Amino acid sequence: MKRNYKVLSLMLLLAFASCSFTSKKFSNPDKDKLLIQIITFVLDQGHFDPIALDDEFSAELFADYIEIVDPVKRYFYQSDYEDFEAFKLNIDDQLKATDITFFNVVNERMLKRIEEAKEIYKEVLSEPFDYTIDEDFDTNYENSTFAKNKRELKDRWRKQLKFSTLSNYDDILEEEKRAKVADPDYVLKSDEQIEKEAREATLKSINIYFEDYIDDQQREDWFAIYVNTIVEEYDPHTYYLAPKGKEDFDQRMSGKLEGIGARLQKRMDYIKIVELISGGPAWRSNKLEVEDVILKVKQEDEDVAVDIVGMRINDAIKYIKGPKGTKVTLTIKKVDGSVKDVEIVRDVVELVETYAKASIVEKDNMKFGIINLPAFYVDFQDYKNINAAKDVKEEIERLKADGMQGLVLDLRNNGGGSLPAVVDMAGLFIKDGPIVQVRSTDQPKEVLRDRDKSISWDGPLVILVNEISASASEIMAAAMQDYKRAIIIGGKQTYGKGTVQNVIDLNNMLRNNTSGDLGALALTRQKYYRINGGSVQLEGVKSDVNVPGRFSFIDVGEKDKDNPLPYDEIDAADYTPWDHYFDYDATIANSKKRMSTNGQLKLIEENAKWVKSKIDETVFSLNYKTYKAQLEANEAESKKFDAMSDYDSNLTFQSHGFEKALIAQDTTDLKEKRDRWHASLKKDVYVEEALNVLEDLKSAYPMKKVASTVQN
Repeated sequence: MKRNYKVLSLMLLLAFASCSFTSKKFSNPDKDKLLIQIITFVLDQGHFDPIALDDEFSAELFADYIEIVDPVKRYFYQSDYEDFEAFKLNIDDQLKATDITFFNVVNERMLKRIEEAKEIYKEVLSEPFDYTIDEDFDTNYENSTFAKNKRELKDRWRKQLKFSTLSNYDDILEEEKRAKVADPDYVLKSDEQIEKEAREATLKSINIYFEDYIDDQQREDWFAIYVNTIVEEYDPHTYYLAPKGKEDFDQRMSGKLEGIGARLQKRMDYIKIVELISGGPAWRSNKLEVEDVILKVKQEDEDVAVDIVGMRINDAIKYIKGPKGTKVTLTIKKVDGSVKDVEIVRDVVELVETYAKASIVEKDNMKFGIINLPAFYVDFQDYKNINAAKDVKEEIERLKADGMQGLVLDLRNNGGGSLPAVVDMAGLFIKDGPIVQVRSTDQPKEVLRDRDKSISWDGPLVILVNEISASASEIMAAAMQDYKRAIIIGGKQTYGKGTVQNVIDLNNMLRNNTSGDLGALALTRQKYYRINGGSVQLEGVKSDVNVPGRFSFIDVGEKDKDNPLPYDEIDAADYTPWDHYFDYDATIANSKKRMSTNGQLKLIEENAKWVKSKIDETVFSLNYKTYKAQLEANEAESKKFDAMSDYDSNLTFQSHGFEKALIAQDTTDLKEKRDRWHASLKKDVYVEEALNVLEDLKSAYPMKKVASTVQN
C-alpha cells in the first residue's frame, strides 16, 4: 500500500510539473483555483472509484452544498435558490476549468443573508414569546422549503428561537420550584420575569454563536466547506483537511488530548459522541454515552451556554476542549430524547488509555479471560513497542499464566485502525494463512497473510461486536469467522466499512509551492475483502449469534451514509478452516436458544425500539403545557427500562496476576479504572453469554495442551 502511495505521489508531481506548476508560473496564484485543480486531479487519478464530473455529479453537488451552508433554511430565500439553480448543471464544467463562480455567488449571498439574519433574530428576541398558543415546530428541515419573503423567514426564525428558548423557560421554572421547596419564604419570580430571562439567555447564546463562530469565519474557511462537499461526493471517508484541520489531525495523532476525553463526529446538524476514552474526564463522569448529542456548551466563567447545533465540528470542539482543571457544562440530548446538563472537569487524556486491557473470571470451576480492545492502534515510528497486536499477545500470555481456559475478545465500539496490526493480531489465533485481501483500482489483489507459524491461543475463542465495530474490527471478525476459529456474537451486522484511506499532504503535490498551506486530503485508495472473497462494505460481518442491542434500530452503519461505495466480491483466497471445534454449529444453536429466552435481552430490544420511535419524532409543540406533558410522559415511559441497569450476572471479574502487581505499586487511578470496568462486565449480558459459549466449547473440546508460542 505504501508502494501505491509513492507511485501516486510521483505521478502527481510529474503531472503538475508538466503543467508548469512552479513558483515562476504562479508567483501570484489564485489559491482557491489552484486547490480546485489539485483536488480534482488527485480524486480522478487516486481515488479507488473515481466518478465522472458530469451533469449528474453537478446536480448532486449543487443540492448537497446548498444544504450544508444553509441546513435549516434560515438564511436563503426561495428567490436565492432559484438564482443558484442557474449553476445546477454546469458546476462540473466550472471545476474542469478551475472556475469557482458558483462558490463565489453562493458565498457572497450567504454573507449578505447572515448580516440580515442578525437583525431578524435580535428583532424576534426583543418581543415576548406566548407559550399558550397551540403551534408546532418541525425539526426535520427536509420537510421545509425556503422562505418566499422576509415575513415568512422571520416567522421561521421565531419558531426556531421559541423552540430553543422553551428548554430555558422550563429550566428556570423548575429552578424556581426547587428554590421554593428549599425555602418556603422564597418569593417566586413572575411568569413574565421567567419568560424574559429565558429569552435573554437565548439571545446571549446566539450572539456568542455569531460573534465567536460566524463572524470569525474567513473566506478560506467557507471555501474549505465547498471543497469538502466536492470530495465527499466520492464516498463518506474521503474528506478535505484544511490547514487548520490538518493541524488538529496531527495533534490527535500525537498521543495526547486536552479536554473531556471524547471523540466527536458531526452527523447532519448535530455533534455526537462516538467514543469515550477510557480513563478520561467524560468516561469518569459516568454521565455521557456514545450517541449522546451535544446541544450547548457553557464555560465555567460564562453565564450562558453556546448553542453548537449546526456549527462545524472543528469550531464546536474549540468550545468543548480547554485547559486541564477548567470546567465545562454540556447540554446533552440522550438517545431517548431527554435533555440533561453534565458538568465535566477537563484533563489531559493520554491515548494510552485506549490500549488493550484484560480481566480474568471464574465460572463453574473454569477460568476464562476477556480482552477489551477499543482500537487497532499503532505507532509506525515505534511499531515493535506500540501496537495493538503486541499488547493483545502480552495480555494472552498473562491470562494463560492465571490458567485461562477460554478467551473473549471484545471489539464492540471499536472503530478500527491499523491494517498491519489487525493482520498480526489475527495471526495470534491461527498457524498461518491469509487474513485479508486488498484491491486498488486496476491493480491485482494483494493477499495479506500471517506468516508466523506460532499460535498464541488455540483454545476456545468468542469475539463480541456491535453495529459500531468497523474497519479493522470487521477484518478481524471476518477472518476468524471464515476460518471457523471463533464464534461471533453481536448485532445483525457490523458497521460495514470496507475501504482503506491514505492521508495525502497536498503541499507535496507541487514543486516550489508559493501559494501557502493547501492542507491535506484523506483519500479512499483501496477496498479490502474477506478471505472468502466477500466484502464487508455495506454488508458488514453477520454475527453467528444475533442479539439485540441499543443500536439495533438506529441508522449508524455505512449503508446509512451518503455516497457509500458499493458491495462487491472477488475470488476467494486459498485457506483452510480451523478443524479443532467439531461442535461449532451446535454451540451456536445452543447460544441462540439461550438468547431467545433471555429477559434482559428482551428488555434491551424493547428499549431500542422505543428509542428509535423517539428519534423519529420530529414535530414538537411550542405550547409549554403540551411540551411539558410530553417531557413528563417520556420520562415516565423511560422508567420501565431502569431495570436494565439492575442486571447482575453474579460473576466476579478481577485483574490477572501481572496487573495486580502493577496496581499494588500504582499511585494513579488504575485500580479505580479497573474496578469500574469489572463492575460493568458484571452487568454485561453479552459478556455473560460469551462466557456461556466458551463453557460449551470447553466442555465439548478437551484441549490437549495449553497453547504454545513456540515455532512449529
